[in-house]
Amino acid sequence: MKSKLEEAREIINRVDSQMAELFIERMKAAEMVSEHKREFGLPIYDPAREEAVITKNSALINDSVIKEYYVEYIKNLMSISRSYQQRMQSGLKVAYSGVEGAFAHIAAGKIFPDSNRISYRDFKSAYNSVVNGEADIAVLPIENSYAGEVGQTIDLIFSGSLYINGIYELGIHQNLLGVADATVEDIRKVVSHPQALGQCHDYIKLRGFDIEESDNTAVAAKKVAEAKDKSLGAIASVETAEIYGLKILEANINKSGENTTRFAVLSRAEAESPALTSSVLMFTVKNEAGSLANAISIIGKYGYNMTALRSRPLKKHSWQYYFYIEIDGITDTENGKNMIAELSKVCDKLKIVGTFSPHAEI
Repeated sequence: MKSKLEEAREIINRVDSQMAELFIERMKAAEMVSEHKREFGLPIYDPAREEAVITKNSALINDSVIKEYYVEYIKNLMSISRSYQQRMQSGLKVAYSGVEGAFAHIAAGKIFPDSNRISYRDFKSAYNSVVNGEADIAVLPIENSYAGEVGQTIDLIFSGSLYINGIYELGIHQNLLGVADATVEDIRKVVSHPQALGQCHDYIKLRGFDIEESDNTAVAAKKVAEAKDKSLGAIASVETAEIYGLKILEANINKSGENTTRFAVLSRAEAESPALTSSVLMFTVKNEAGSLANAISIIGKYGYNMTALRSRPLKKHSWQYYFYIEIDGITDTENGKNMIAELSKVCDKLKIVGTFSPHAEI
């Protein structure tokens, strides 16, 4: 007669064999998920989806004590799945504008931590690298809470073919950087991007520094590192200081602590995900009285709340404009399709640019 221990071990061996087969099947599904996320420019971690999986699966367990352990099991399993997907995406090519250490470089690394980040000289080059297949995804700034919209990126999105599949908020903290043996008292001149200099205007004035403009904050840090001059400082990020071997002489010197830049993730295909709950529309209206008011009225008529409305000049038509709108909700519903159909009657050109998760901080 078998002992309880022998019987238990037989059950465990049988279940482990079944679980091994199911584990392989699940990981193959994770490969498909990874391929989808790579194609559509979605990050590996989707907290809304993971929470839904935990809630749904834990409801299958009636024993309250075992359920606690099952929740931990599911969490660990999803963590393994994320690691596997990240390994698969190690070849993901993400384009950004600037040099290593620029805020776009930092944002791309936070959104896609295991990707290959590729530097391009300007926004257009980074955007076109995705259009022509050199890169899989572009991460470009669309708005700064201090300086406003990034018009060049908005124009590229309006005229181009890529979709927005995510908008992420990166807090911008400017710091005074210097060479290893420098002190704040040694600094006579600071170099940085004009926007960063403007953000730190009060601090610069207080210290009496001379200023020098640079293409971006990372280029400024690189210049200071190469100059090895104690009297020259850079205004840039903590990450940039680490990259170029500089010391943080004074932290968080920008005027506003609420300085945030929003970055758009752009890819060749439009994504679908329950985590993406807001939409971006761009359109021109007919040259008739009340056309813009009609368009806005239609959006409100179907219950969509506008969270952003901006106008941009059309490059080839003087004194004519196109409009960029962000709304709460997606358009791939019966209500949304009806709204788009009615908008089309008052708009000359109408684009559903993509979807995103609002207030996604990185």
